[in-house]
Amino acid sequence: MVMAKKRYKFEPDYAIPPGKTLREVMESLDMSQKELAIRTGLTVQSINRISKGDQPITYETANKLEFATGVPSRMWNNLEAQYREQLAKIQERHQLAADLDWLKTIPVKELIQRGAIEPRTEKVLLLREILKFYGVSNAEAWENIWAEPAIAARRSQCFETCPGPASAWIRLGEIQAHQMTCRPFDKRGFALALRKIRLLTIADPEKSIPETIRLCAEAGVALALVPEMKKVPWHGATKWLSAAKAMILLNLWGKREDQFWFSFFHEAGHVLNDSKKDLYINDGSIHDPCEQKANEFAAEILIPKDRNDEISQLRSKAAAVRLAGDLQVSPGIVAGRFQHLTRKWNYFNGLINKLQWASPDSRT
Repeated sequence: MVMAKKRYKFEPDYAIPPGKTLREVMESLDMSQKELAIRTGLTVQSINRISKGDQPITYETANKLEFATGVPSRMWNNLEAQYREQLAKIQERHQLAADLDWLKTIPVKELIQRGAIEPRTEKVLLLREILKFYGVSNAEAWENIWAEPAIAARRSQCFETCPGPASAWIRLGEIQAHQMTCRPFDKRGFALALRKIRLLTIADPEKSIPETIRLCAEAGVALALVPEMKKVPWHGATKWLSAAKAMILLNLWGKREDQFWFSFFHEAGHVLNDSKKDLYINDGSIHDPCEQKANEFAAEILIPKDRNDEISQLRSKAAAVRLAGDLQVSPGIVAGRFQHLTRKWNYFNGLINKLQWASPDSRT
C-alpha cells in the first residue's frame, strides 16, 4: 500500500505588496501613475506609495481602483489583508527568534511523537507550534503562567528542575479535559460518585475506567488520562479549569492498580477539600500538609484504617482475597496496603494487576 506523504503548509519569509499587482494591472491597461491618479482622485504620490507597499489600500481606495481598473474592490481588499497579515507574521518570526533558547527546555520531540504538535524543520516555526500548544504568544507569557508561584503555589522539586516536561504533561491533560463535556461541579454528587467508583476497583479496567470517567463528568470533574512523560515522576495532579469544572489528571506510573486507584482518590480529595486556586501535584511528597491530607482521604475511602491491623497480619493470598471480598475492593488494593504497612514489598505481588495503555496510539 502506497502511503501519501504528509503535506505541510508553505510559510514564506517574504511579503508581496498589493502594489505589485497594481503595477501589473496598470501595465496591462497601458496606464501611467499620473493617469490612474486622475481617474481615482488620488495623488501621484499616493499611487507611488501604494505601488511600493508603503501605503495601505483602504476600503475607499479599493472602490476607486475598481472604477478605474475594472478589478473588483474585494480583490484589492484581499490582497491588502494578505500582505499585512504576512508582514505581521514576518515581524513575529523575528521576535520569536529571541525565544529559541527557551524552546530547548520543552520536550518537543516527545510532543511531536504524541501528535500534540506539528513537526517543523525550521526552529522558529517549531517554536510557534509550541506556543500554540501552550496557548501563549511568547516565552515570557509562558513564564508568567507556568513559572510564577502565584499561579501554581504547590510545586514539586521536579517542576522546579524540569519545568518543560512537567508543564507539557499538565498541558496535555488540560487540553484533553477541556474537550470533555461535564456537568457543573456538584460537590455532594462527586462525593456520592466516589462511593460508586470505589466498587469499580473490582471490575476489569476496560469497564471500570470508562465508567469512572463518566461518573466524574456527571459531577463536574474531567478525568484526563495522559501517559507518563520522561523526567516527570508523578502519579497525578489536580487543577480547576473553571469554577464549575475540575480536572483530575492521572497516568500509569508504576503500572500497578493499587497505585492508580490510590492516586485517583488522592486527587479526588484535593477536589473536595482544597482551594480551587492551586495546582496540586502528587509526587509522593509527605511534607506538604495538603498532600498528607489527600493521602489520608484516599487511604480511608479505599480501606478504613480500623482494618489495618487485620491486613498487616495476613499470611496467605487466599486470606487477602477473602478480605478484599469483604471490603468490596480489588485484592490488589489489599495487597498494596499490606506492603505499605509491613514494608514487605515482595509479598502478594501476584494479586496486584498490572495496568497498561491500550495502544501506542493512546499516547497523547
